[in-house]
Amino acid sequence: MPSVMEAVTSTMQGLLEKDPEQPLHIGEAMACWTYRGALKEAIVMEQTGLNTTTDDELKHLLEQAIELCSRQAERLDQFMRKEGVPLPPSSPSRPQSDPSAVPLGVKASDMEIANALATKVSSAIIACATAAAASVRNDVALMWTEFQAEQLTYSATLKNTMRKRGWLIMPPAFTPPGVPVD
Repeated sequence: MPSVMEAVTSTMQGLLEKDPEQPLHIGEAMACWTYRGALKEAIVMEQTGLNTTTDDELKHLLEQAIELCSRQAERLDQFMRKEGVPLPPSSPSRPQSDPSAVPLGVKASDMEIANALATKVSSAIIACATAAAASVRNDVALMWTEFQAEQLTYSATLKNTMRKRGWLIMPPAFTPPGVPVD
């Protein structure tokens, strides 16, 4: 059985090999279409969060998320156009507005915004892993791996801030049946 390092090395060498020219398979095209649509909708959600919060740390996290999603969406736009995959429709950007003008019955709390952001990032990480695993073309698999690494890096910052600010919603501890209770 190969070691972890051998497996990682073999995988990386495979990703760097040039594929013979071949079209995307339907799963690769669908992953691009779906993820690009999700990124564009995430940007709208993040813009809405910016229009709702007055917390500077959360604003910074939202601005970073918008930058990450925009960069990935632009890369996908270029790739999809080159491959002949139509771009999905998306909601229009939100104009900037004053958070103090948002009525309390409509305004999301900072904790709600942060957890919505965390849910979006978690979904993106899973989508990238799934798309990378389903990709046959090395260039496509590498793109998904890079997207996932970017989302994972952002996720670490987000989680640390959420933990520090008390926004992280933790599931209850799991104690298997039969474990002695002290």
